[in-house]
Amino acid sequence: MTTIKGPAIFLAQFLGDTAPFNSLESICKWAKSLGFEGVQIPTWDPRCIDLQKAAESKTYADEIKGIVNSCGMEITELSTHLQGQLVAVNPAYDLLFDGFAPASVHNNPKARTEWAVQQLKYAAIASKHMGITAHATFSGSLLWHTWHPWPQRPAGLVDAGFKELAKRWLPILDHFDQHGVDVCYEIHPGEDLFDGVTYEMFLEKVNNHSRACLLYDPSHFVLQCLDYVQYIDHYHERIKAFHVKDAEFNSTGKQGTFGGYQNWADRAGRYRSPGDGQVDFKRIFSKLTQYDFKGWAVMEWECCIKHPEDGAREGAAFIKDHIIRVTERAFDDFAGTGSNEEFNRKILGI
Repeated sequence: MTTIKGPAIFLAQFLGDTAPFNSLESICKWAKSLGFEGVQIPTWDPRCIDLQKAAESKTYADEIKGIVNSCGMEITELSTHLQGQLVAVNPAYDLLFDGFAPASVHNNPKARTEWAVQQLKYAAIASKHMGITAHATFSGSLLWHTWHPWPQRPAGLVDAGFKELAKRWLPILDHFDQHGVDVCYEIHPGEDLFDGVTYEMFLEKVNNHSRACLLYDPSHFVLQCLDYVQYIDHYHERIKAFHVKDAEFNSTGKQGTFGGYQNWADRAGRYRSPGDGQVDFKRIFSKLTQYDFKGWAVMEWECCIKHPEDGAREGAAFIKDHIIRVTERAFDDFAGTGSNEEFNRKILGI
């Protein structure tokens, strides 16, 4: 077994236009002061990184890594959540998702997809340059609008959707494989990979590609009423990244899983700061440690109530308190009697 690394923090929700949140160096120093040891970097934010430059210049990639290291931190993963979303977009969402891409490809879905695919390929090379072996992203979606269908889905629609999704991702997965990096899909509402069944359907279409791995985030499973601990038993061999994000689900006589079109604070299911929700992180850290998870525990802060700076300060301590330093010996070693084949045969009476 391996002691999980951490605590770390996903920077996306904390970046801003004022110090210390407006540059990679200053936000890393801030995070370090709270007790974090690693950062997950959103690659779409120029305040952190120029992704294309990090792919094309090993020197620049080393500079970015050096900035983080000089603050006493490590880069856990690069993230292309926004770009990954754009690998597959149903036309119903074109206007909304154009905001994830540069203006030069707005109103041009084909160009936007090509841009997103290239971004993922840059991320693979940049990760290799930085010595990172896992990458965080989304799958995108062609089918999400049919997840609770009325009228009913036409026969073959889901199969066709996953075939197309796999067709788009296979070249990307192969590219990541060439550079020794795992693609870790965050299983998430709004994506075609939103639970275990959909992940397995995708995995079958990409021929069980060794790089089609998982970013484990239990908060999304709380909102789906899915057993997030048993999920680890099913998929631990594919889990290569981990978001520590809390959530709660409190149904009422008026509202349940669909949320009633309410804002986050008024939904039955909502995301919370670590420790403020219902996720049993003691069991999660125990399971991941038992299965020898070798990655980082990365706080992703999304809470509709608490101030983010308070969430970050509390989150660093929360993760640190949950990381299990693995034992190097069995607790009952003191009572051991030694063993050899002859001795064992005597005990068995043979």
